[in-house]
Amino acid sequence: MTIRSQEDIVTRVWALRANRWDIFGFREEVLVEALDLDHARQVLTPRHPGEWTQRVDHESYARNYLRFAIGKIIDHRGNSASRSVDKLGELAWLLVRDDIVAAMDHARYPMYGAPKVKAFADRFDWPFLDGLDSDDERALARMADGQQCDPQGCERGCAD
Repeated sequence: MTIRSQEDIVTRVWALRANRWDIFGFREEVLVEALDLDHARQVLTPRHPGEWTQRVDHESYARNYLRFAIGKIIDHRGNSASRSVDKLGELAWLLVRDDIVAAMDHARYPMYGAPKVKAFADRFDWPFLDGLDSDDERALARMADGQQCDPQGCERGCAD
């Protein structure tokens, strides 16, 4: 799968920083791991010298991270789910899938970002509900539709 050029990635890192679109650095983390050492040096700060490692297989990472994100949604993990949505959006951008970025931007966020994560999975034509037990599958399908996980009411925190 194709990814953005090294120069495009460096430019995006600087834009994220300049516009404060990535306060916690979750998106930047995805991007920096796509850089070779020469380009990574352009954006790494001296206080983080040994933290860079280059990721090579971004598609596999995106597939695995999708599973992780789904787990955070099912577990009603607000901050972790939000981070997952940010990272999946950045992975879509990195993999030159502007259609997915647009679909995620267009989807609503309720229910821990489930509609956005479903848009990511659907556009890549990757499974969204596979591998879950039937209760989690039903809950996730409802959440992706913007509804509470349980039609009788949620005790864990999701709300319309």
